[in-house]
Amino acid sequence: MNLSDARLIFSARLIRLFAYGFLSIALFLYLSARTLSDAAIGLLLTLTLLGDAGISLWLTTHADRVGRKRTLILGAVLMTFAGIIFALTDNFFVLAFAAIIGVISPSGGEIGPFLSIEQAALSQLLPDSQRTRIFAWYNLVGSFATAFGALCGGALAQLLQNNHFTALDSYRAIVIGYAFFGILLAALFLYLSPAVEVTPSAPHPLTPSPLHPLSSSRFGLHRSQRVILQLSALFALDAFAGGFIVSSILVYWFNQKFGLDVGALGALLFGANVLAGISALSAARLAQKFGLVNTMVFTHLPSNVLLMLIPLMPHVWLAVALLLIRSSISQMDVPTRQSYTMAVVAPDERSAASGVTTIARSIGGAFAPALSGTLLAIPALISAPFFIAGSLKIIYDLALFQQFRALKPPEEK
Repeated sequence: MNLSDARLIFSARLIRLFAYGFLSIALFLYLSARTLSDAAIGLLLTLTLLGDAGISLWLTTHADRVGRKRTLILGAVLMTFAGIIFALTDNFFVLAFAAIIGVISPSGGEIGPFLSIEQAALSQLLPDSQRTRIFAWYNLVGSFATAFGALCGGALAQLLQNNHFTALDSYRAIVIGYAFFGILLAALFLYLSPAVEVTPSAPHPLTPSPLHPLSSSRFGLHRSQRVILQLSALFALDAFAGGFIVSSILVYWFNQKFGLDVGALGALLFGANVLAGISALSAARLAQKFGLVNTMVFTHLPSNVLLMLIPLMPHVWLAVALLLIRSSISQMDVPTRQSYTMAVVAPDERSAASGVTTIARSIGGAFAPALSGTLLAIPALISAPFFIAGSLKIIYDLALFQQFRALKPPEEK
């Protein structure tokens, strides 16, 4: 493995997810302080995710041809652009344009072309036997970075407000910081070596016949199109469900339901993300024993039941406790899902496969915030997003198990 490139990829993951967590604690509150309605903010978050889906689809399906390093730098530039525009204006249409063209995370989770390209590069630099373990650490770094980002974002906003800054100005400072992290990310990607670029196509255990040239493929895929399209449809359903409770909406719900201030909410997201990150390492060990698909499904199902129980709690400490317990198991499917996707395609399909499945998730999740924002605006339905999300995620788990339990990655054969 090229350790220098691996360290750069992990460092980029750390910086980017810190920035996403840093922004997630303030984004919904910032837009609300800009006097946008809940429904308008939900629509804007939907446009953010839809725009990201379109831009990222083009970037990731062309990355192996135009260069992975170049594509990563461009993504960082778009991240900076979005942050600057969001900090400068409260015009809905200008914000919508920046949301569609730029890269901005309303959830605290990955967005943009970065994840797909970095996973493809890591898979190229790793033996199959190490892929899930390294992906688990990759997700652990991201979860911890998101956690610290949310904690720092909440603490900074609270500190500024305690020193006579308005709520709007305190949140704007966080948005400006997000743009700065985009600049830092672009500078880091400049140091990646040619080793991260795609290598010539080779036979693959799951696609042993000669592969078609990348130039004649659809979305950068060739023999794995059918599998990736099936996975994409399921991942889109899971993301649609998750879109009802992205971090920005979760923060707003706890603020409205229990009156938690921004400092407490930052600490809450910190704890949730730390637990989620630790769970990723457990996922790698479980996958070695039980298989990737089994680990994905049977850790995800109980987390969805816990999700639906959160709004039924009569006291804030019970709701927080359930959220933290759920966080300790809810992300075990993430490194296993990523590893499985990389395992069932040929090497020169990896950027595209990860890109297509990631974009499917972005598109699936894009419509939910607008629906969730509408529900949040109706006092009687403020908790409905939790029940919708949990029910749809359970359907996803059962469908994934039924369709893919027989398709094993190379290391499980």
